Amino acid sequence: MKKTIFIVLLIISPLLTSCTHEKHIIMNAELILDAKATLGEGAIWDQKEKMLYWVDIEEGILHKFNPVSVEDVQFKLNKKIGTVVPSEKGGLLVALEDGIYHYDIINDSISFITNPSENNSEIRFNDGKCDPAGRLWAGTMSLTEKQKAGALYCLNNNGAIEKKIDSVSISNGIVWSLNNKKMYYIDTPTGKVREYSYDNTTGNISFIRDAVIITPDLGHPDGMTIDSKGNLWIALWGGSAIGCWNPNNGKLLCKINVPVLNVTSCAFGGENLETLFITTASLKIPQDELEKYPYRGGLFKADPGVKGVPAYFYKGSKY
Repeated sequence: MKKTIFIVLLIISPLLTSCTHEKHIIMNAELILDAKATLGEGAIWDQKEKMLYWVDIEEGILHKFNPVSVEDVQFKLNKKIGTVVPSEKGGLLVALEDGIYHYDIINDSISFITNPSENNSEIRFNDGKCDPAGRLWAGTMSLTEKQKAGALYCLNNNGAIEKKIDSVSISNGIVWSLNNKKMYYIDTPTGKVREYSYDNTTGNISFIRDAVIITPDLGHPDGMTIDSKGNLWIALWGGSAIGCWNPNNGKLLCKINVPVLNVTSCAFGGENLETLFITTASLKIPQDELEKYPYRGGLFKADPGVKGVPAYFYKGSKY
């Protein structure tokens, strides 16, 4: 794997004073790294290292970003990478196009764990996160975006992997409620955040309802995180924004405008988990609109006035 270090000191679009518009708050994000990622995704804050991990799926690059020094270290993994999560035992778990691996970032060594789709080369892993018990949930999708060709999987603490949801098109955002009794999940083309009952002891889930419905005029739901009040922050692909919804009543509470068409993921981080980091993509923008988005593929941030919750690490018996 190849490691590259970049430091880009560039900040634009300062956060504006929030204003009320159509019964929700509007604010702007600011650029902190002109990364020019092809498909930035998978943002997660490592509260132990005080670092932001994120990925460029198409380029097979794992990023480690220091918001204090604005240093971005890149690790070239040579395969599409959809998910990164820290492990309690050290290192990282990464979901690559051909399976889930453990990556020892210090020694630059990688170990294969499992691939539930090993007989289907047309499938790759996409977004994922660890649940409160330290299991890794990660979903798959078709490389050609064929509908309902993917699934959502759970890698248990003993290393066994289990299919949890079938017939998924583009598996994306996933979070758990503050009381560990619900799971919220996004299959992007549905335009919905689905709510499931969740058993933290067993990992069993059961569909309850559609908690949030996102209309196409706002964009398509992508990556997602949850704040300390239990509200959902959702990246809007094609919507140039992050939206915040109350999952109890489905109401839009806040919108953060991002000067890029395709917004892909978000994660709370920083010293007090008060900064919302935002990844974006530079692909799938109409040719005649490229000049409108000079910082496409950049890494952004916003300070929405609410704290996030710490990310869960993988708690495996081996890794």
